[in-house]
Amino acid sequence: MASKIVVIGGVNCELQDVFTKLAKLHVKQNFSFAIIVGDLFGDCSTEHELEQISALLSGSIAVPLPTYFSLGSRPLPTRVIEAIEANDEVCPNLYFLGRRGTLKTAEGIRIVTLGGKLSTDNQASSDKYQPSYTESDARTLHGAHSADILITNQWPKGIRTGSKAPFPEEAATTAPPDEVQCISDLCSTLKPRYHLTSTPDFFFEREPFFHLPTSEDDNPDTKPLTRFISLASYRKASKQKWMYAFTLDPKAAVPLTIPAGTTASPFPAPAHLKRKPLNSQHDSFQRFDQSHNQHHEHRPRKRARNNHGGLPPPGPDQCFFCLSNPNIATHLITSIGEESYLTTAKGPLPTARTFARHDLNFPGHMLIIPFTHTPTLPAITDESSRHATYAEMTRYRTALHAMLQRRAAGALGAVTWEVSRGNGIHVHWQFLPVPAALVQRGLVEAAFKVEAENLKYPRFEAPTATADPSSEPGDFFRVWIWSPSPADSDKQNNNNPEENPEPNETTTGTDKTILLPLGPEFRFDLQFGRRVMAKLMELEKRIDWRKDVQSQEQEEADAVAFKEAFKEFDFTL
Repeated sequence: MASKIVVIGGVNCELQDVFTKLAKLHVKQNFSFAIIVGDLFGDCSTEHELEQISALLSGSIAVPLPTYFSLGSRPLPTRVIEAIEANDEVCPNLYFLGRRGTLKTAEGIRIVTLGGKLSTDNQASSDKYQPSYTESDARTLHGAHSADILITNQWPKGIRTGSKAPFPEEAATTAPPDEVQCISDLCSTLKPRYHLTSTPDFFFEREPFFHLPTSEDDNPDTKPLTRFISLASYRKASKQKWMYAFTLDPKAAVPLTIPAGTTASPFPAPAHLKRKPLNSQHDSFQRFDQSHNQHHEHRPRKRARNNHGGLPPPGPDQCFFCLSNPNIATHLITSIGEESYLTTAKGPLPTARTFARHDLNFPGHMLIIPFTHTPTLPAITDESSRHATYAEMTRYRTALHAMLQRRAAGALGAVTWEVSRGNGIHVHWQFLPVPAALVQRGLVEAAFKVEAENLKYPRFEAPTATADPSSEPGDFFRVWIWSPSPADSDKQNNNNPEENPEPNETTTGTDKTILLPLGPEFRFDLQFGRRVMAKLMELEKRIDWRKDVQSQEQEEADAVAFKEAFKEFDFTL
């Protein structure tokens, strides 16, 4: 059953005001419990603060509902400590969570807390009421394994990475919040639904971020979400948000899809959580060889080269295509499915002007990328997961065909290619619009075959005769060449919306697949597909994608234009 929870920022001994306001709100909202983050009490240096504590302990100030608090930046007052030691509570309904600990509420909600500040000499006081903790304290909490709510006094390091949430102007006039690596590691480990903290002078709420699996025990289909919220302290004159309410059901299923507006986790996985590659991939999983971008001579290598001093291949937190990489260019992502996602290409081969006369005001060069960090699709050992991944990637490709058919009136076909190698990093498909005439005259297929012959590559051949294209054996370079049928072209040229079909993911036309077999030691140019298409479309000056990287503003504009064109064909919406 879902519970209504209210969170309050630092109170700093303004007990009468805060608990009176909370009581009035509780009558209307019927909260299950309240949480106070930051400092509940002040430093007891004024007569007002001493009077407030006395009134609380004597019962003159009532706490209207069960309320939990931890340590902020100040130690607890002596009289408050004495009350806790004597009664296990400060007063009725007010409970101390401790400097470090876990609690499961009556509603079944699991709270993990780490109060105080990180000790600079890694020597925290043994006094549990003093606001100081060590990295060892933080690591101990990893044993909780999970949390619905994580409460810390300091921010996790890197929390703003990948975020576009506006940072308050007030933050510029005060000391920046302390950001601590061990809290980032704790959040990555526990994957809390809410991470709550307090900043005295301003409120900040980051976009929700999702975690990918970090151990073999994690369900690879789930996408746990964390919402990070930092509340301002209560002040009578301040307009900053110091109270926040939400509903939480601890038994709610973890999401299987990623909601709009969500980002990847801003934290790299802690070292103890980094996922090992599947055993079937381990032997052939090698570090990306940069020389592949520059050389394509057909000569065997005596041994696999590793330009990184024997380092293991990059894991998901370092992979350019993994959503768990905190540095991933999220502004390029245009659609997120259940097994894969769609993104515009960085340094696209066409430009926004290339297909403008065909009603495409964006490059149209797209990547279809599976969530699973795998060098090849056949390396996904779970059969149902492999089939689902291939099916959804194909569904994206078909939806792109439908978009081109509708917008370009049959004047554009498409080419999709895949490099599948056991020593790769993260398999993906590259999708590119191409003038339909080049496809229909056989020039696209001929261009790939001629370029392969010129480079003394093996001959292209038909795919293996199998009902399961997701498990095509061996290393290969695969190309799908799609052309709209003349009938579709005529229908689209009619421009009569009553006679045109409704938008959907199915298209007619022809779709041919050719395959270039590659041995494991074969030196293959990873830019082969782009090189062929650049020559065929007279875009040779754009062969090297690194020389054509656009500004982020232009990349964002292209992504927005594409999403607008694709939205009626996007099956994830």
